[in-house]
Amino acid sequence: RDHMAVYGNIRTLADKAAIHINDTHPALCIPELMRILMDVYSYSWDEAWEVVVKSISYTNHTVLPEALECWRVDLFSMKLPRIFMIVNEINRRFTADLWNLYPGDWDRISRMAVIGYSQVRMANLSVAASHTVNGVSALHSDILKKTVFHDFYKAYPDRFTNVTNGIAHRRWLCQANPRLTEYITELLGDDKFVYDAENLSRLADFKDDEAVLNKIGEIKKANKEEFAKHIYKTTGVKLNTESIFDVQVKRLHEYKRQHLNALNIVSEYLAIKENPNGDFVPKTYIFGAKAAPGYFVAQRIISMILALSEMIDKDPDVKGRLKVLYVEDYNVTNAERLMPAADVSEQISLAGKEASGTGNMKLMMNGALTIGTLDGANVEINEAVGDDNMFLFGMRAHEVTELRNAGYNPQTYYNNNPELRKVLDFISHGGIEGKDFSDISGTIIHHDPFMVLADFADYQRAQQRIRETFKDTKKWNQMSLMNIAGSGRFAADRAINEYAKDIWNTQKMV
Repeated sequence: RDHMAVYGNIRTLADKAAIHINDTHPALCIPELMRILMDVYSYSWDEAWEVVVKSISYTNHTVLPEALECWRVDLFSMKLPRIFMIVNEINRRFTADLWNLYPGDWDRISRMAVIGYSQVRMANLSVAASHTVNGVSALHSDILKKTVFHDFYKAYPDRFTNVTNGIAHRRWLCQANPRLTEYITELLGDDKFVYDAENLSRLADFKDDEAVLNKIGEIKKANKEEFAKHIYKTTGVKLNTESIFDVQVKRLHEYKRQHLNALNIVSEYLAIKENPNGDFVPKTYIFGAKAAPGYFVAQRIISMILALSEMIDKDPDVKGRLKVLYVEDYNVTNAERLMPAADVSEQISLAGKEASGTGNMKLMMNGALTIGTLDGANVEINEAVGDDNMFLFGMRAHEVTELRNAGYNPQTYYNNNPELRKVLDFISHGGIEGKDFSDISGTIIHHDPFMVLADFADYQRAQQRIRETFKDTKKWNQMSLMNIAGSGRFAADRAINEYAKDIWNTQKMV
């Protein structure tokens, strides 16, 4: 309506407007636009389809099957009869085109069909009707082409591209971390980084300046103390600000492997219990996560972490050495308090499962050091800062695929790693506050779909590297500075400019 009021011709819609499907949730804008063009403006099918495909683009955010929405045909057709008629016709024409492209290849055509096996497949609809499809990190976009949308990529290779996610650095650095922002402005002699985050790279010039490194450490300590005051004021929980603040904040999901983190905490707890007089670097593990209402396993993992926190708090042997804090109602406001205080950023998903991540970028920009797999945007963080400025561990994506294809047996790791066996037995036999979490431990011993046990030993080695590095204050602060300096490429400004230039075909106004 607005377009017609200005231009008087809806055929030019794609020249003046870009319609972007952000994940599969809004995919019904495709048949809805077809309906408007045909039913309201009396366009033919071919005329309407040309406008739709030229106007619409699609970002995929995940390879998880549950996020590639499918709806039962009977429900869909009952609730949206006219829209279903249009989707059905899209499917008929699309599969006919595929038959011309791949005559006789029914398996391929059935995989690519918009409607198949009594389901409407929203992801297939989104790809079929978009002029451009992108993933949200280099690895993720590559995985889409090789697996989830491989058939589509083979048929329409020019349709696929990548735009790595970005974060609003004026919120997550300038607003959330005023101490660091003020010091960066002082160091660089200007505030150009506020408008162009790539200017943060100039901080690398100070990596050997001890005064600068000391100040970076002082700012981090002040932010930790401020966060600790907030936690004490709101919950009554005291945090040791001399300890490492090891932070994992993200949606609770098995592929993000919060339970891998928890298994290591149990291991550290048992090590202190066995040797109370040992030399342990104090650690505070901080979690923030919500689970989907129907996701029972995720809720059980939360319960286990909370019970673990309660057990540690009651035990005088670990007082001052180990702490677990679960931030309730984790949200943006709490994140803005926590990100500047974090020493360590936990990005430990199974390689190949995390599309991108943005918490990894926010934590990095605030000087936290990443412990992570080469997954999602961690790959590009690694490119930005190098192996020496993060703590990499675990299998690569191709190694995960190879192990799964070879026949992954988690019991092998349970049987061959005494430390792992001790941890899982402790969990299974009511060691955490006398509560039974054998459903969690038993599942990963016999099933372990996200290969927690395969990566456990290497994760522990990475945690040990963190403890040793933290003792070297200069080295730690230097790594922190280099992470801040390398974070500019992850600003949302860069991502939006790439969308505008490469997908939406629009120009800057100023």
